[in-house]
This record gives sequence, structure tokens and C-alpha cells, in this order.
Amino acid sequence: MPASRSRTLEWRRSLEELCQKGGSLEVAITRDDGRGHDLVWRLRILDVRDDGIVVENPGALGRALPLHVGTRLVAYIVIGQNRWEFRTAVLESIPPGRHADARNGASRLSLPERVERCLRRHARFDVGPLALPPVDVWPLLDPKSAVAAERANELAWAAFLEGKPVTTDEEALLPTVGPRLTGHLANMGGGGAGLLIEPAQAGLLSRHRLFWVRLALGDGCPVPIVACAKLVHTHIDSTQRTYAGLSFDFAFNPAHQRTVAAQVEHSVRTLEERQSH
Repeated sequence: MPASRSRTLEWRRSLEELCQKGGSLEVAITRDDGRGHDLVWRLRILDVRDDGIVVENPGALGRALPLHVGTRLVAYIVIGQNRWEFRTAVLESIPPGRHADARNGASRLSLPERVERCLRRHARFDVGPLALPPVDVWPLLDPKSAVAAERANELAWAAFLEGKPVTTDEEALLPTVGPRLTGHLANMGGGGAGLLIEPAQAGLLSRHRLFWVRLALGDGCPVPIVACAKLVHTHIDSTQRTYAGLSFDFAFNPAHQRTVAAQVEHSVRTLEERQSH
């Protein structure tokens, strides 16, 4: 039996192997209406049991983001360039302390009824039913110049939370940067993000290490996430796109970390709330 077919039928063994190796599931909150973009999280598998799959909760920059019980998810088992999709839901919220390695707490997810093989990445930057958000990235030539842009973003976010009109001239608020490239958000992590970059634009990654990142999450929020980010690692996938791992850097404006964490949490809670209506 071919390996891909075998793993489709024996998904539990694949999950158990990932768990033993400290591997992760890629998970996103299901969007019933198809609006907006998806945040994909890589959640470490803590246990595979008869009553569900236990994964560490997502987090953002020191802020835990426990998923609400009943939240429906689309999840992916990723092994090399192969990818298997299934639907699941949060059955139980597990507080910190029950699993020693889960600083953000954990969630028990339902076992899949079936697992289907899917493409690793589609050319349109869809991943199965997911739509990856576009991300604008610029080489950051003067890190100190980012402080004023971050502060303007913080004020716009505060105005949005207070229900006030938000108008931003995004180009005018740029710090001192080089030419722009556009990628797509592959996944979020506790302190950074992974981007997919087309081959024609990937050359900038080899010439710079510090970048200015702008990510519009949508879902009715006019204030994008902006931040300085360091390039941590890159690799080229089977389609010759570059995966770039970025770590957010708040060295020049530590207070901005709270705003970015709050924006990420707002997106997660908005997606959960929309499922309940």
C-alpha cells in the first residue's frame, strides 16, 4: 500500500508518531461564512487518547489564547511535503499545570471521523479551505524610525476599541524602509510568524535581517498589525517558494508588544464569536 494511502487510513499512528517527536498540528478556526482570512497556528501535540487529541493552546507574545469549548477547527497533519486534513472541535479546556510542558494550558480536541489527503500548498495560497492573509514586508533601514509608526498604530488601535473613526495613511506612517515585498502568512507562533514568499521576491531576504511587517487581519478591524521582525531562518519548499521564519522585535518600543498581542487575540475571539451566531 502506498505510504500516502497508508497514512490516510492510519492517521492515529501518524499523530502518535508526531506526538512522540514533539510535533505539532496546524490548526485554524473554521469560518462558516468564508469571509476574511485565517490565522493558522502550529500547536504541539501533547497526547493522543481514546477520548481526543490534547494540544497546547495557542499564544501570542506572552499572552495565552485558550480556545473556547465548542470552537470548531480545521486541522492538518503535516509530515514532510505531505498534508492530511480533518475537522475537529474543542471538547475541553485544560488549565496550565495539568501538562508540565504547556505553559499556555491545553485543549482536548475531538478525534476525526475521517482524514483526507490534500495539497501541501495551493498556488493561490489557499490551504484546503483556508485563505492565508497577505503580508507586506519591507527591509527596515532605520530601526529607531519604527517607533513613531508603532505609536501611531497603537493610537489607532485604541481609537478602534473606543468605537471612534479610524483613518490611517499607511504609506505616510512607514518608517525608513527599503523596497516592499508581499508574502502570505503561513502560520503564527508565540513570538513570531512564518511567511511564504514567491521566488521572484525572495532575494531581499538574503540581503537583510531586520524587517517592517504589516498584516491586515480584516474581520471588520481597520487597524493592521505592524511590527519590527528579525529573520530567523529560511528554507525553500517543493514549489520553490521560500518559507521565512520571523521573530517579532520590540527592542526599541517594548510597549508595542501589548498592542500586537491584543490585536491577535481580537482576531481569534472574533472568529470564535462568529461561529456562535
